[in-house]
Amino acid sequence: MVVVASLALVALLVYGVIGVGESTTLDDAVKRGERPPAPDRSLPLLAGGDGSIADWRGKPVIVNFWASWCDPCKDEAPLMERAHARLKAKGGTVLGVTVSDATDDSRAFMRKYGISFPSLRDVEGELAEDFQTSGVPESFAISPDGRVLAVSRGQVSREFVDRALRLVGA
Repeated sequence: MVVVASLALVALLVYGVIGVGESTTLDDAVKRGERPPAPDRSLPLLAGGDGSIADWRGKPVIVNFWASWCDPCKDEAPLMERAHARLKAKGGTVLGVTVSDATDDSRAFMRKYGISFPSLRDVEGELAEDFQTSGVPESFAISPDGRVLAVSRGQVSREFVDRALRLVGA
């Protein structure tokens, strides 16, 4: 009985080592130096109409997931707006994506914090899921050819923004 149990345990361990394989998360791919394609969806813009990350193909972009009720989002808003000014000078943008937020609240947040960059409304959270977000804020540096170059889970630091701007060529 002990021999059978031992063999079963060894088989389970071997299966676990073989079955796990290489991680395929966005974060792990970027850490390995890969440049995975940025997820993309056409979504409503807060200002009206529709937009997507693909609309900025050929330009440097930082995608920033945020919500009006998010305290770290409030704290990082001035830094993201400064990043947007640098990106805009190169034809790019910070592209905001509001998640779990009422349209009027998102618009009020943008007015209050002087946000001039465009923001998509991810009503169903599909783009957030595609980016494997677990909350807000989260930000992603996207190359002009639509590849993810850097990931920030949580409030961005000045160091992340400076690095992201260098990576995307702004």
